[in-house]
Amino acid sequence: MKTKEILKNRAAVFLLAMLCCLLWGSAFPCIKLGCRFSHIAADDTFSQIFYAGLRFILAGIIALVIGSFISRRPLIIRVGSVHKALKLSLFQTILQYTFFYIGLSRSTGMKSSVITASNVFLSIMVAALVFRTEKLALRKICGCIVGFSGIILMNISGLRGGFRLTGEGFVFLSALSYAFSSALIKRYSRDEDPVMLSGWQFIIGGAFMTNVGFLFGGRIIVVNIEGILMLIYLALVSAVAFSVWGTLIKYNNVSTVSVFGFMNPVFGVILSYLILSEKSPSGIIGTSAALILVAAGIIIVNLPFAEKGNDLSEKQSE
Repeated sequence: MKTKEILKNRAAVFLLAMLCCLLWGSAFPCIKLGCRFSHIAADDTFSQIFYAGLRFILAGIIALVIGSFISRRPLIIRVGSVHKALKLSLFQTILQYTFFYIGLSRSTGMKSSVITASNVFLSIMVAALVFRTEKLALRKICGCIVGFSGIILMNISGLRGGFRLTGEGFVFLSALSYAFSSALIKRYSRDEDPVMLSGWQFIIGGAFMTNVGFLFGGRIIVVNIEGILMLIYLALVSAVAFSVWGTLIKYNNVSTVSVFGFMNPVFGVILSYLILSEKSPSGIIGTSAALILVAAGIIIVNLPFAEKGNDLSEKQSE
């Protein structure tokens, strides 16, 4: 079976997408641990941006090394592809994570997780309405609503409070940036290696964030083995998850893959409980119900019926 056929197989998409979500979910508690090991305060936004920049530079190097080994050739970016990596790094790394870190520092974790989960809706909307790479089918909208309701249920007790442009607004802009990056990956990966694009955009975006964080006073004052190992793990999370995710988007519709993103906060809650002993505000019953709704949303979006009649544009986009 060819690589393309494997990566379009529903079982393979499910397993690989869930692996990515598990890795991203682990990043929630591990970022907290990493900052704790490096003595970065929760309100020290620019030190967090500086730390994230280092993480992404390392992630880019790891992605390129692994990708070069697998493809048996060095993933050196061509001159004609530099603008693609620059545009992708702007949305996937620079804007997404700069807005996220600043917004998260001015909002609650619960509200941020719900707003971040909206990137699934936004990814499908941007792909359908802006880039026109697939059709906005009714089942996709219904699936997103069901899945998103699970995320709200899991965090409903922490959604009270006001709205700040530099808080919740920035978290939303982070989610919107991610949506544009997903559509760009779909477009660019037609002619480019998605692992190569991920690696170089991480290096470019990471370098920018490191410099911005440093210029505004961001530092890592305490360096120890625990902090270094956690930084390496977080880099591996980004390198592996984004490379696999980008490859899945290359061979599948954005909606087919993006809807699994609803699992990120679910895994984040579960792993935060296991690693940090943080309890979900909705309890075991609420979290279980949320997981059922998220699973239902994923199934609805990926239902095979009506593909010939309603999703002709999806086939044209492949």
